[in-house]
Amino acid sequence: MLEELQRRNFSSETIRSYISAVERFAGYFGKPPDQLGPDHIRQYQAHLLHKRKLAVGTVVAQTAGLRFFFVRTLKRRFPPDSIPYPKYTHHRVPRILSPEEVAQLIDAASNLQARTMLMLLYSTGVRRSELVQLRVEDIDSKRMMVHIRQGKGGRDRDVPMCPKLLETLREYWRWKKPKTWLFPRGIAKRGDGHLTDRAVWYACAEAARHAGLKKAVTPHMLRHSFATHLLENGADLPTIQILLGHADLEATSIYLHLSRRHLEKTINPLEHLSISAVGETNRFYHRTKPK
Repeated sequence: MLEELQRRNFSSETIRSYISAVERFAGYFGKPPDQLGPDHIRQYQAHLLHKRKLAVGTVVAQTAGLRFFFVRTLKRRFPPDSIPYPKYTHHRVPRILSPEEVAQLIDAASNLQARTMLMLLYSTGVRRSELVQLRVEDIDSKRMMVHIRQGKGGRDRDVPMCPKLLETLREYWRWKKPKTWLFPRGIAKRGDGHLTDRAVWYACAEAARHAGLKKAVTPHMLRHSFATHLLENGADLPTIQILLGHADLEATSIYLHLSRRHLEKTINPLEHLSISAVGETNRFYHRTKPK
């Protein structure tokens, strides 16, 4: 399966997700995955949705990995309906932090590396997988750009860098002196691999706890906050789409639901109705009979 995923040039995150889905599926039934089939997948889906109460999006991702394994790796020609994707019953609006909460989070970072990661997440909107794969050469101080390699869908993009972020990055470099990866794992001079996604999750959670934030802060919440705050400060949706690396503008339009500036500018139609004053309204539960 790994070779098949690599041959199709899937991202490292997708490869990890698909292989993990198959491993968990096989572990649930206690059998090798090639001895299982569509009936087992449907049972497993019901377990994930109703027993474990996982989000539909999570189960969809698990199903995608299982479909790839059976159809692409094992070459089993199942009818599409035999391995269905769960239906979305509702779309949740992303949770965000206020600018004040973001400032509290950054100030509560445990060290300079964590602070730099949090500032990058918020000021560029990068995904956590993109953050850990940043290289030192991706920081272009002359053009004031951060180069994002192989984002979702395999697309590269450039994101503007503000002076405050550059100042922090320079201070971080003088301290850590990374050689290849911006956030190396282990000793930077040895040229080890980059940090894992889990390290970014921990940096967010640890800072949120010390800042006294009640929200469960995740790296992706900073990405949502970045986009929403840009919109509130006057940026248009196509610009935000480019910065986030979205292939479709529809994915970016969700931030219209989060922007207070756009919501507050909307005039409620009730305001245009000519209705009687509330003080004239009957206080009895039943209408009084006309005399």
